[in-house]
Amino acid sequence: MLSLVFVVVAGCSDRESIVRIEGPTMGTAYHIAWVGDPAKAEAIQADIDQRLAAINRIMSTYDPTSELSLINQSKAPLADDGWIPVSADLADVIADSLEIYQKSGGVFDISVGPLVNLWGFGPDAHPDEVPSEDVLAEAMSRTGLDVLQFDPQRPAIKLAQPRYLDLSAIAKGWGVDDIAALLEGKNIHNYMVEIGGEIRTGGRKPGDAPWRIAVERPGALADGRNVELVIEPEDVAVATSGDYRNYFERDGVRYSHTINPFTGRPITHRLASVTVIDASSAMADGWATALNVAGPEKGMALAEQYRMAVFMIVRTDDGFSELSSAEFRRRYLQQP
Repeated sequence: MLSLVFVVVAGCSDRESIVRIEGPTMGTAYHIAWVGDPAKAEAIQADIDQRLAAINRIMSTYDPTSELSLINQSKAPLADDGWIPVSADLADVIADSLEIYQKSGGVFDISVGPLVNLWGFGPDAHPDEVPSEDVLAEAMSRTGLDVLQFDPQRPAIKLAQPRYLDLSAIAKGWGVDDIAALLEGKNIHNYMVEIGGEIRTGGRKPGDAPWRIAVERPGALADGRNVELVIEPEDVAVATSGDYRNYFERDGVRYSHTINPFTGRPITHRLASVTVIDASSAMADGWATALNVAGPEKGMALAEQYRMAVFMIVRTDDGFSELSSAEFRRRYLQQP
């Protein structure tokens, strides 16, 4: 997920009481703000950094020794019955991923790792190139979640065939939820947590002011972001998925980092970005990717089916148009 949403902090009546920290994590960066005592910031940031490092050791595909990488390399320890025990944290993310996979009809698929790598958007970076049909078919033969069994009680997974699982479309959102819970555990209830563009807010800013989140307009220049919409989410998570920051071009064709698991190719429809608002940042993150893969028509149908708050920006012949679900209009546009 890319940084297609950002926090609007201007206009706060008491900026000094908002503590702000930032740092690197998960191949991107985190930005966290909360209302509290600045003297405690260093200790709280140390706890956050420690927790984020632990999450990375579980879910990273860039760390060859992470729990997920060992599964992908078929090096994870096996139980006597062939099941692979997994940590509670990894099981939680897998459960969320499988829920979105099933509800989305398979457009959200954490087994697309070989395809992500093939197109140059994963750990196995290579010069921008379009794979041949034979190479693409071979990579697709190594995808599909029909070979995966999941037992949330043990917790454990079982693979009938090896799979390269990639949680990059949901792990950052899950991390946002986890850090928000960490802050809540420290009796911090007014905060904003952002990792790589996935955002969760709790409570309000000083002066009873709401946290305000801006959705970026596609095509905005890096040195001057344009805002499409500003929302006040109120104790929920916001995630945006788009195709206009992470892509490559070859022979006049633009190839997005978002892969359609049914074709094995980058998406080609006109949906430029989709924003999802949910109680869970992990679910908002995963659903934003799922709807981005599905496209504007099928994606909005899914949003209406599951009563999700969804905002889309769609390319037109002369610019962009906006689409929003009934739930989004009810909550944020005061429209039926």
